[in-house]
Amino acid sequence: MSAVAAKPILYSYFRSSCSWRVRIALALKGISYDLVPVNLVKDGGQQFSAEFKALNPMKQVPALKIDGITLSQSLAIIHYLEETRPNPSLLPQDPKKRAQVRMIADHIVSGIQPLQNLGVLKQIGERKMEWAQNYISSGFQALEQILQHTAGRYCVGDEIQSGHGSISHNNQNK
Repeated sequence: MSAVAAKPILYSYFRSSCSWRVRIALALKGISYDLVPVNLVKDGGQQFSAEFKALNPMKQVPALKIDGITLSQSLAIIHYLEETRPNPSLLPQDPKKRAQVRMIADHIVSGIQPLQNLGVLKQIGERKMEWAQNYISSGFQALEQILQHTAGRYCVGDEIQSGHGSISHNNQNK
């Protein structure tokens, strides 16, 4: 079996919103994959092992081995899946709606998600939960205002798109 035809391997943590995004995209596209759990808490964090660091020098999940390459960062993975496996599409055809989906996803991965990251929270000190809740709540309030202008049945219109994978699990971490 060639590297291109091999089944994708997803390195993931069950509570990681970034990993959830990729699992949702894989499911929506009907892509079968093997899952390798990476516990971010056990043994001081399995992502810090030499083996995982060789896979992803950022020492973060998710990482996806696919088509002979290894990708990290959830949106980069989702964009690759969309470009190489366009059906079913995770993005609307309309360029304005497509831009809105990307805006919502970026709002979450850049403006909300980093504030709940274990590595970030460890650096903040004893008021970390108060600090995180304040900024995450502020991010979700801004997102709710955006959604008032974009939402239909889903975040943007009436079709499910990649932005929904960003919102679904982050909302659990709120």
